[in-house]
Amino acid sequence: MSEQAMLQDHFAHCIQVFGGIPATSRRLGIDERSLRRFINGEKEISERLLSDTVQALRVLIAEAGEAERAVLGALAGKL
Repeated sequence: MSEQAMLQDHFAHCIQVFGGIPATSRRLGIDERSLRRFINGEKEISERLLSDTVQALRVLIAEAGEAERAVLGALAGKL
């Protein structure tokens, strides 16, 4: 498998983690058609795109942590 093919697979997985192409489009500020072209290999995945993706994943992780703490707090209040 080529390096670009591996990047396409990793990028496609990130899109799944974000919740699909529309959600990824909003998070990365990239139109949906371009995202599909990156996944399909029609456009090369650049270092900048990967860096932006990593940053957006970090934001998502932080948001998930905040949501987890809120839910746990709500559950603790009901016990």
